[in-house]
Amino acid sequence: MDLKEIEKKYRITADYHTHTVYSRVGPYFHGKGRIIDNVRAASEKGLSELAITDHGPSDFYGLDPKRIPEMRADIEEAQRAYPDVKIYLGVEADIVDSANGLDVAAGDFKDYDFVNAGYHYVPKCNMMGNFASFHAPISEKAKAKLREDNTKRIVKALTSNNIKILTHPGDKAYINEEEVAAACEKTGTLVEINARHKHPNADDLKIYAAYDVNFVISSDAHKPEHVGRYAESLALAFEAGIGIDRIVNVVERKDG
Repeated sequence: MDLKEIEKKYRITADYHTHTVYSRVGPYFHGKGRIIDNVRAASEKGLSELAITDHGPSDFYGLDPKRIPEMRADIEEAQRAYPDVKIYLGVEADIVDSANGLDVAAGDFKDYDFVNAGYHYVPKCNMMGNFASFHAPISEKAKAKLREDNTKRIVKALTSNNIKILTHPGDKAYINEEEVAAACEKTGTLVEINARHKHPNADDLKIYAAYDVNFVISSDAHKPEHVGRYAESLALAFEAGIGIDRIVNVVERKDG
């Protein structure tokens, strides 16, 4: 099924992973749109739910927790303007070496409607080792050690917290997909099929599909116009043998 056929037959109902100008490095914005810009895009594309999930505070372009009240106020404004879209304030926490395995402490979960989590190149998770493993030649022994350590960090984060979505697993760090899939099954964590990154790919998804897990398609939008992207991700799911009954935010169009 090509992408046009997918778009004709299926639609995405919600996007639980998008970024805004609250993801920034000093004066430089990592996300390019305001909250209301993402919500407007979601409304125009017929989404019923949208989450604002800027990066965790340890990231180079992480949100400033002191600005959470400002984010809530922006969401309230956007909610009044677009009542057809239910808006959530989430966060894409970084998986790091910390007490609970995240850069969002357990006591701070109350600040968000839910917490997603994923690997990024941050100092508290062997940034240079993981970056090098994807961008420079390293030995198989070193790669195996990274895979073991990265997997342990993910499993700890999943089992120590109530995480909604494991974002782009395997994209920025080599992992043992079987162990991560088993942890997602145990914790009920959604496995993300990410529209922006190369992992998980179809082969990765086949591994996850062998476990009792559900999936979610996320745009990982850093620009408002990318909110709600789904067709290529859905094609990837179909290639891996995953049906829409296991994808929580995709439905068949009534007029498809």
